[in-house]
Amino acid sequence: MLVKRKYPVGIQSFESIRKDGYVYVDKTPLIYKMITEGKPYFLSRPRRFGKSLLCSTLEAIFLGRRELFDEMVLRDGTVQPQLFIAQTDWEWETHPVVRFDFSRTRDFTDVVLNRQIDDMLSVYEQKYGLTTISPDCSMRLVKIVEEAHRQTGHRVVILVDEYDSFILHNIGSTDMEAKIRDCFSSLFSPLKSLDDHLRFIFITGISKFSQMGIFSTLNQLKNISMSPSYEGICGITEEELITQLRPDIEQLAEMRAETYGETLTKLKQMYDGYHFSKKMTDVYNPFSLVNAFDSSQLNDYWFASGTSVAVVNLLSKMPQLQLTDVDGVSVPTTSFDMPFYSYDNPLPVLYQSGYLTIKSYRHDRDMYTLGFPNAEVRRGFAECLYQYVTAAKGIDSNRNNFLNAYYDFRDTGDLDTFIEAIQTFFAGVPYLLDNHNERHYHALLYTMLVAFGADVVAEEPTAKGRADIILRMPLGIYVMEIKYNDKAASALAQINKKGYAEKYRIDGRPVIKVGITFSSTERNITEWEIEK
Repeated sequence: MLVKRKYPVGIQSFESIRKDGYVYVDKTPLIYKMITEGKPYFLSRPRRFGKSLLCSTLEAIFLGRRELFDEMVLRDGTVQPQLFIAQTDWEWETHPVVRFDFSRTRDFTDVVLNRQIDDMLSVYEQKYGLTTISPDCSMRLVKIVEEAHRQTGHRVVILVDEYDSFILHNIGSTDMEAKIRDCFSSLFSPLKSLDDHLRFIFITGISKFSQMGIFSTLNQLKNISMSPSYEGICGITEEELITQLRPDIEQLAEMRAETYGETLTKLKQMYDGYHFSKKMTDVYNPFSLVNAFDSSQLNDYWFASGTSVAVVNLLSKMPQLQLTDVDGVSVPTTSFDMPFYSYDNPLPVLYQSGYLTIKSYRHDRDMYTLGFPNAEVRRGFAECLYQYVTAAKGIDSNRNNFLNAYYDFRDTGDLDTFIEAIQTFFAGVPYLLDNHNERHYHALLYTMLVAFGADVVAEEPTAKGRADIILRMPLGIYVMEIKYNDKAASALAQINKKGYAEKYRIDGRPVIKVGITFSSTERNITEWEIEK
């Protein structure tokens, strides 16, 4: 029987993780590289990806807390292994650290921001015996940095965590956005002029710093967000998973009565798939992995932890989005430099927020293909689209009946009854279906199937074309073609003519061809034909 380790669910303090015996994946090789090769850095990563823990680790290093990085035996006998940086030539000098954390609030107004800045500055003023003589936060920061350097003889470290949280929660509110930008610009404007007093600057957020107009004076910041050298600095790489976390995979496999390989495959399907550079190193979602190991359940932890209000509000301002619009889309490198708050293009916000990731890169064209990183995000985003974009208010019971019908179909293979349930569902949201076309019905049906957790692909390429929907179920593979104001027989004929079903015959499961017709007058499915 394997002994289950402690996992830092919701814990972002490096000191607490080490002293309280929690599992820590050693990121100090990359941290050591960063702090010895440069000075001012910016890192963008999705929410709950370990940015705050990274800031906490940096703080411990620059405070000279070597004991936290050496091997330590805890009271309960747990041994925390020595970390990489403790084996290097790092001098462990005690630097003054000024840390700003803008993630700990529920009220994102300029009044709250100013109060938080005042509170943070007051802490450091008291620490270095300064009297607040001016309400100007930039002058206060200058005095703190200069005095900290003078008193300690060591240059100061500035850490800024989640710099953009206030702005992202006010996207669309022009006046509030302007007030918040002014607050931040005023606070951080003197950093460049303080270069002689600063040892290190590290700023994190979701959105790219150059898009927010806050750090315009900090043009020397090195953006490592898409650097191949630092793509694994947050999150958990596959190499880290199968080495440092191998005991946890084995424990989870034992709890689930599976082999190590089976559990690893499921973890990969659920939580892997993030890529943050052209190097394409696989990175797992750390929040989901830690929760899965802690609970011994493979659930949708990242999405269940709360879909970002800022992202939902931003998507609601854009033209109606379909799931098929964003999964597998190709974009040039310039797309990553578009503003997070660009209301006519969802790709920057979806990539930076972690809903999309890099799936491939073509060097000859300098083009990226974006897509959903894993099953958790794909299913969760489909559910989000259903809830915020495609669903009518007050039809939860209709949707739940549809879900039950899907489960019955999965267990019995009764396709006719399932299509009747689709008809009932569409009848419950008639106003959404006015003046649309085949693509809309196709996308809506595909989105619902993804939200249910189905193994479904839209427009999967075959030798002679692309079938609208390929649905893989335990009892069969369903090749679906959708027509609009046409005959189901026409859809079935296209499947046969194009040979959409041929590539699936080697699977071993029955292959079922399905032609479906939607009517603009009925705003629903009017006929379907099935051929095995």
